[in-house]
Amino acid sequence: MVISNNTTSSSITPSNFLLTVFPGLEVGHVWISIPVCCFYTIALLGNSMILFVIIVRKNLHKPMYYFLSMLSSVDLCLTVSTLPTVLGVLWFHAREISIQACLIQMVFVHAFSFLESSVLVAMAFDRFMAICNPLQYVIILTDMIIIVIGLVICMRLIIFMFPMALALKSVSFHGGQELSHPFCYHPDIIKHTLSNPWFSSFWGMFLQLYLNGIDLLFILFSYVLILRTILSILTPQKQRKALSTCVCHICAVTVFYVPMISLSLTHRLLSSTPRAVCSSLANIYLLLPPILNPIIYSLNTKTIRQAMLQVILSKGSWGPL
Repeated sequence: MVISNNTTSSSITPSNFLLTVFPGLEVGHVWISIPVCCFYTIALLGNSMILFVIIVRKNLHKPMYYFLSMLSSVDLCLTVSTLPTVLGVLWFHAREISIQACLIQMVFVHAFSFLESSVLVAMAFDRFMAICNPLQYVIILTDMIIIVIGLVICMRLIIFMFPMALALKSVSFHGGQELSHPFCYHPDIIKHTLSNPWFSSFWGMFLQLYLNGIDLLFILFSYVLILRTILSILTPQKQRKALSTCVCHICAVTVFYVPMISLSLTHRLLSSTPRAVCSSLANIYLLLPPILNPIIYSLNTKTIRQAMLQVILSKGSWGPL
């Protein structure tokens, strides 16, 4: 990410934007960087570890863990796409970023966000099949079907993101403006256009409501069917066991959608919201899912937890359990 180090001048270059971490706390950036770096480290190491154990452990080569590996991959990409600008501001006071680099980062941030939403839908479908149609689970969710689902997710992203990227090429931006976040976010950037941003703004809202909204509705509908199936089970012990397989996914859905919806509504509907609130929501939106997802799955999924412990203790001896 191309970032300018010119932060001491009183004026911002007209072709640049100025990033913000926590407004009014610029003096404490060094101290703020300590917990932020810890959070990024947890996110990078946690998701890398999840990916690693799924790859090396043959007993984890199952649909549920394939989808989990997709989730960890997307979380890693989302973390890496914002890491340079966040640490650039905190460590080097490199607040200026060119408009071109900002647009590139914005496309990546939203692309990985939409990918995560799609993966959560695929994981909901996996839980629906496992609980509501257990006899068909292995037959339907084969390795080839998992690959097809992954390709559909990628094609869906390209179909909807490509027009947005084309629209941004025709939009002129008023540089020299201070953004509300340490990364480039569409509702924040679109406020600083010279021309009428109606198409880009409309497309951004459409993507937010259609893609994420439809995804969330599908997830909720899946869990209605799952709960109906669980409640039809007579044995309370079996009910708890079936519900426990969904806990991790429910937590992942919550930590992703709640910050994302809150941040989006804050920008689009609450224009008078203090910038400090926007900045805090942005950092939560960025870091909460990548940090908590590995922790949630490693603590609540016995197979993942055992695999991680055995990989750590085996000193390079990675055979199937």
